[in-house]
Amino acid sequence: MISKILIANRGEIALRVLRACKELGIATVAVHSTADADAMHVRLADESVCIGPPPSRDSYLNIHQIVAACEITGADAVHPGYGFLSENAKFADILDAHGITFIGPTADHIRIMGDKITAKTTALKLGIPVVPGSDGEVKTEAEALKTAKEIGYPVLIKATAGGGGRGMKVARTEADVVEAWSTARTEAAAAFGNESVYMEKYLGKPRHIEIQVFGDGEGNAIHLGERDCSLQRRHQKVWEEANSPALNVEQRMKIGQICADAMKKLKYRGAGTVEFLYENGEFYFIEMNTRLQVEHPVTEAITGIDLVHEQIRVASGGGLSVTQDEVHFHGHAIECRINAEDARTFVPSPGTITHFHAPGGLGVRIDSGAYQGYKIPPYYDSLIGKLIVHGRTRVECMMRLRRALDEFVVDGIKTTLPLFQDLVSNQDIANGDYDIHWLEDYLAKTSV
Repeated sequence: MISKILIANRGEIALRVLRACKELGIATVAVHSTADADAMHVRLADESVCIGPPPSRDSYLNIHQIVAACEITGADAVHPGYGFLSENAKFADILDAHGITFIGPTADHIRIMGDKITAKTTALKLGIPVVPGSDGEVKTEAEALKTAKEIGYPVLIKATAGGGGRGMKVARTEADVVEAWSTARTEAAAAFGNESVYMEKYLGKPRHIEIQVFGDGEGNAIHLGERDCSLQRRHQKVWEEANSPALNVEQRMKIGQICADAMKKLKYRGAGTVEFLYENGEFYFIEMNTRLQVEHPVTEAITGIDLVHEQIRVASGGGLSVTQDEVHFHGHAIECRINAEDARTFVPSPGTITHFHAPGGLGVRIDSGAYQGYKIPPYYDSLIGKLIVHGRTRVECMMRLRRALDEFVVDGIKTTLPLFQDLVSNQDIANGDYDIHWLEDYLAKTSV
């Protein structure tokens, strides 16, 4: 059994993991940069270790320092949260070599799904539907032109090691292809140190649907339904909900079972998310994230299953706590990502929170490490908290969200709260009628 967990992250996810550990009676170690010395998870952890200066590369991405912190404190497991080292196969390998449990999948599975081409090939072999595209890397201009013609315009050129929209370009005509191919390679090399790109059919107005899966590493796996993450800005999710307004029960269970069966074949271990574009009743695999997602609370809300508890249980060798037949979906949940950003320009707004009041009441959850007097550092992601609401129906959930947003107060910095107050009153959102381009189109013609 795991006796002490080092939390290799910061912010709201570090606090989320810490709370789960405390509920399970497991000792905790918080690591932090000098900029996060006053963070809430650092204050609440049983032990804390400073692992470096503010830049992530010198602290939260410093594998040597994190392993040293494990050895100093006697931590026998590491929970990586999301981001940072959560999908770093080398990190998982190093922990294993030191006899420290990595609370996540195997390093091999991280590698397979971390490379977009390998992930797509693997998904196809596992019976997961994929977007039509190139067989692998598109290495030359001539190959790019030939492949685009075979797939049919428009096409999407994507970085093999990509993420967050970097190294991703749309080509609508033959004239666009060469420039898009060259630009995508340049961006990919700069962002990921890997210039390889591949090509897929570009879907016009798809939704972004993802399936939460869990495996025990021994060939048993389940799905916990889907999340609709279509409201995005620059390929970054803003608003997530479960269940998706676009799917019915039959579609939900069918694609969920396909993903669960695939994880059984893969003998996948721990939490994972299989992501799709969904258009005209068809699902197209785009990637798999081999970690806990930012939006995992909406799945917890509709299933009643604590995903972090489940991660720790599986990592401890305890297997899955539920079978597929025991997974039931109740009501509707929505999550809004509250960022320290200007709601119109999205320019980051670090600084000191002078007043913080979180909403409460039935069906309202706040995942945040923020508090009055907390100084938000300028060095990291601008996410300061997540507002999650749950209701018996989507209508009730939307009403509860509107009320919770009106109660939420964060002074001293700018936040994206006004954006969500605007969205929750929009008729398209109320109708569930949106796709992955909706928010950017809306922002282009509307001021908050």
